[in-house]
This record gives sequence, C-alpha cells and structure tokens, in this order.
Amino acid sequence: MRVVIVTESFPPDVNGVAHCALQTARHLVDRGHVPVVVAPAPAPGHKPDAFAPCPVVHVPSLPLPGYPQVRVALPSRRLAATLVEHRADVVHLASPFVLGVRGMAAAARLGIPAVAVYQTDLAGYARTYMGAGEAAAWRRIRSVHGAADLTLAPSSAALHDLETHGVPRVELWPRGVDTERFRPDRRDEALRRELAPNGELIVGYVGRLAPEKQVELLAGVCGLEGVRVVIVGDGPSRPGLEQALPGAVFLGRRTGDDLARVFASFDVFAHTGPFETFCQTVQEAMASGLPVVAPAAGGPLDLVAHGRTGLLVPPRDATVVRDAVLSLAADPGLRAAFGAAGRATVEGRTWAAVGDRLIGHYTKVLAGRRTAVAA
Repeated sequence: MRVVIVTESFPPDVNGVAHCALQTARHLVDRGHVPVVVAPAPAPGHKPDAFAPCPVVHVPSLPLPGYPQVRVALPSRRLAATLVEHRADVVHLASPFVLGVRGMAAAARLGIPAVAVYQTDLAGYARTYMGAGEAAAWRRIRSVHGAADLTLAPSSAALHDLETHGVPRVELWPRGVDTERFRPDRRDEALRRELAPNGELIVGYVGRLAPEKQVELLAGVCGLEGVRVVIVGDGPSRPGLEQALPGAVFLGRRTGDDLARVFASFDVFAHTGPFETFCQTVQEAMASGLPVVAPAAGGPLDLVAHGRTGLLVPPRDATVVRDAVLSLAADPGLRAAFGAAGRATVEGRTWAAVGDRLIGHYTKVLAGRRTAVAA
C-alpha cells in the first residue's frame, strides 16, 4: 500500500501529532508498505529527524504568531505533486488544520481516498485562547472531517464529541505506547537525588507549557511539605509558570531514553489539561509504573481507571489536584499498587498492535471505494 502522510507537525517537533505521525510511518515500513511524509519545514537551524523511516517532503512554513514553536505550512505545489509522484493509494491526514485541509482538497481532486485523524481539540483551544469561537471551531472541524472517507478518533470522549457535532463516518483508533522504552526499571536514584536532594516525593508533569494545559493548577502541589514538583517540556507559558510554581524544577524538553529515565524517576504523574483528545503522556507514565492524577475529561477517561491505576479529578480545580496528590503522598502502598496496575494495563497497547488496526482502517476505506466504483 502506498500512503502519503500529511501532517501538521513532524520531528524535530515534540508533540502528540508529530510522535503519532512518526510511529505511523515506522509501522507502515515495518509491515512492507510504502509511506512518504509531507510536513511543514522545521525552523531554520533545526535539523529534521535523521531517523525518519521514509522520505519526508517539507513545504515552506512560518512560525505561528505568539507560539513560535508551532510552524504553519504555507501554500505549496509540493503537496499535490507528492500525491501524484508517489501514486498514493490512500492519504493519511494527521490532525488536519492548515496543511491537512490542502491535503484533503488535493486528494479529492485526484480521487484518492482520505483518512483523517482527529487529534486536536480546536474547540477547547478556541475557548482557551479567544474566550469564544467554539461554534466556529466545530464548523471547521465538520467541514474538514466531513470530506474524509473516514475520521479516526483517539478516545471514546473524542468520538462522542465528533458524532454529537455532526461529523460522519467516525471510528475509534487509540494510540500505542513504547513499553520497551518506558518502563519502571529505568528509575534513576542519582537523578532523584539531584531533583529532590532532601528525599522529597517527586510529582512530575510532562507536556507542552501552553495555556490550554493549565499547568498552573499544580501551584497547590508546590506548597505541600515534602513534595517536589518537576516540570518537563517547553512552550510560551514557561516564564509565567516559573513564577506561578515556586520551588518547581523545570527541566525543559526531554526526549527518547532520557525522557523515559525522567518518567521512571517520578513518584506520581500529574496531568492538568482538560482538552486532551488522548493524552499520550498519561500512557507513558503508566508504562513507567507511575500512579496518575488526571482530569476526568477527554482522553484520560479511557486511560485511567479511577481507584485502580490512578485518580481522576474534576477539571480546572487546583484544590482537588492538591488533595489527590496528598492522598497518594501519604500512602506508599497505594502508589505502588496503582503503578503496577497501570503498567499491566498498557503492556498490550503497543504501536505494532495499534498500527495494524490503522492498516485495517485503510483496507476498509479502499474496499469501500472499490465497491462504490463497481456499483
């Protein structure tokens, strides 16, 4: 199968869309398929991922105003040319917003089936950044995803939202986790002593530092005696968070085995963002054997079994986040039980298993197109 993956983000970017697109390309190659990736060009001076498993076509891009870590693709003939030159059987649209919309239009003109992967809660972002615009965001989502042969939702909450707002032809496609990289035995006592020299309980957050993540909700956790908050990631909110979270350690961006070592060296993982369509870092924390505190909203509802692998708390409430961490801090046995149950839960959620499900979706879409043509 010849697949063109049109993605709004790709390594060296570090985010869920980029990671999922990379894993998809890797799995297609492993299964003998022939993918090519089309993505916005990285910022000047940033080298593309040397380990990309297939050719990557970069289109010109500019930084998003106010959020320069995000690159927005400019109009380019390279996208349509790639679909033609690659002789694509199917176009995979990863979180279509700008480049993906052009990819959808090009696929339609060329008569190529398109599978759109929903990954970004645009409506939630509209509320966060503009205080309004949720209805307009859903109109755009319906327009973009309604043109696809199939939309894949990463969680049951996202699937429900899409169907409720009139998006047709939606099915569930979750995300995998690298259980070989993220595992409990990567715990590093030397790193723990560096992060918490007085033996504090380490509560970690991993993710982008942006307004929609609401990391400031960890302020109450910073005030707990015997607790050290460690923040991994970068983004436009970092300067404000350094002021809002006194005593927290900011490690910046970490990737690969280094990130896995940091994860395993936490005692508790806390996520605060209420707009997660999936929340990959929760899975990585569970694979690392950590108890999880997360909002009872979006993707974490599928991932965290409340009272068995972690604690789900009402979104946007700093007090309940603090109290959840406090209850885990007071009970080492409960932390260990939650962590072990979390690890056991994700052990079968490999990228290989999830990738095979994706290929099954492609096959179904292609069969549907052939049936329609024959009729």
